[in-house]
Amino acid sequence: MTGLVFAPPAEVGLCAGRLQHMLEVLQHEIDSGRLPGAVALVARRGKVALFESLGQQDPATGAPMPRDAVFRIYSMTKPVVSVAVMMLMEQGKLLLGEPVARYLPEFANQKVALAQGGQLALQDAGRPATVHDLLRHTAGLTYEFMGSAEVQRQYAALQMGSRERSNAEFSRVLAALPLMHQPGSVWDYSRATDVLGRLVEVVSGQLLGDYLREHILMPLGMTDTGFSVPQADHARIAEPFAHDPDGGVPMRVFEPRRVPAMQGGGGGLLSTAMDYARFLQFMRNKGELEGVRLLGPCTVDFMTADHLGAIPAAGELLPPGHGFGLGFAVRTATGLSPVPGSAGLYYWGGIAGTTFFVDPAQDLYALLMIQAPNQRDYYRPLFRSLVYAALTN
Repeated sequence: MTGLVFAPPAEVGLCAGRLQHMLEVLQHEIDSGRLPGAVALVARRGKVALFESLGQQDPATGAPMPRDAVFRIYSMTKPVVSVAVMMLMEQGKLLLGEPVARYLPEFANQKVALAQGGQLALQDAGRPATVHDLLRHTAGLTYEFMGSAEVQRQYAALQMGSRERSNAEFSRVLAALPLMHQPGSVWDYSRATDVLGRLVEVVSGQLLGDYLREHILMPLGMTDTGFSVPQADHARIAEPFAHDPDGGVPMRVFEPRRVPAMQGGGGGLLSTAMDYARFLQFMRNKGELEGVRLLGPCTVDFMTADHLGAIPAAGELLPPGHGFGLGFAVRTATGLSPVPGSAGLYYWGGIAGTTFFVDPAQDLYALLMIQAPNQRDYYRPLFRSLVYAALTN
């Protein structure tokens, strides 16, 4: 594997001074004690124009942040697993329109929770959830930390976020719980991609981690990405502050040094900035990297189109002017949203703070790797705004 190509910012239509200003803004956040450290990468026209590390990799030890620091990327796992599903589709091993229960029988005959007079009633699902529903988060599932509805309380009581179950055990426990919504009726961010991780196992005959390593991570040269960090690389693990700098309750992040029973397709991977940049370059190249093609160009376009249309979105995770594709949020309008970006941009992030976006119209992609869970909603739009400010043509 060769490395990604680097270029001076001016060569790819970026202002070096404005990229430097972005680093200065991040450094100010670090100096003010609000951000432990960061690794930022910006690429345009297929070339990396900025790749820098700032601050501390571990605030407990004061170790400086290396560019190859390993981050818990949480939900940035979802696009990788969604690519795995689409690869299996391209091989004719599954169809997106088929019911999930065809591949995972435990999901047959699901019931939908219905609140009636303060009591929980169950009704039949109007139609079965499909693989397509899982990919676009319209399968009727939810997340236990996204609210306090009865279904979410049941998720929490059964510790659906536990890393102690195998993917097979997780799937069986989740399938026995009622749905939050009728399948296809609403976009609700959920444990759907964890279910897709189990589906990959059943369809491929391999554990999710083995499938990803053999068919995506190694072919793309993502050698530092996996569900745990080997002992030789423990010194590179990026850590958050022990105490929230804004005075809130710190989010407990998972322990990356231990091999988990569950290889969570929705949020279990660890990665580096350069590894994930290789994945984004692969997406930018429409399914190919350095002569290795994993997806056809039309499949990448299909994944990064809006698949919601008029389906409403629950909660506030999708900003105005956005829909959702197959593993990514997708921008549908240049305006409406309070952050800059072109129509057709696609992105996502992880709950510990990591974030990325790919803007095909500008031939631009960028990612920010941080471990600052409670501050993520501040740093994501800040980073996006500063990157767009650096575009010159």
